[in-house]
Amino acid sequence: MELILASNNPGKLREMRAILTEIGHEVLSQSEAGLDFVAEEIGNTFLANARIKAQAVVEATGRAAIADDSGLVVEALDGAPGVDSAYYGGEACVTDRDRLMYLLRNMEREENRKAYFVSTIVCMFPDRSSIEAEGRIEGEILREPRGEGGFGYDPIFFVPELGMSFAELTPEVKNRVSHRARALAQFKEKWEIYHANK
Repeated sequence: MELILASNNPGKLREMRAILTEIGHEVLSQSEAGLDFVAEEIGNTFLANARIKAQAVVEATGRAAIADDSGLVVEALDGAPGVDSAYYGGEACVTDRDRLMYLLRNMEREENRKAYFVSTIVCMFPDRSSIEAEGRIEGEILREPRGEGGFGYDPIFFVPELGMSFAELTPEVKNRVSHRARALAQFKEKWEIYHANK
């Protein structure tokens, strides 16, 4: 089935495509589907924002859409950057590197480095029915970036059970263990149930 991803983020598109292709879905970015808008993420939860993005694409195209809202939740920062992960630091932080360095500055004196990545996925159909799934992975915030891969906060997110930052993982390994991979695994199970009941 063809799904339009409610995003033009190349890193997100690459990960979603790699995982969803395995279960028989073709994934188009918004721009590939001829859409040039960005849905305003005004929700105060990851689920609310994923619903907003998926619904905007369905309304614009009349076709099935899949949206992911994900982010980094840091315990010592009272859950920040959270739903504002892509905009953390405001206008002064333009790039991923700016945002992660801003986060590290805010964490300089913190001994509690606990954090987790969360991914919430909503697949919405033209009849407005939907499938919703969520995945998370626990980790710690490093004191300096490590690794060249991934995107976003990956270079400062360390997974103790793997002994590496997300940016040090190969794409294949990350696509098996990440928050998005876990959300998509749950999505796959729910997809099968949804279509068995149709």
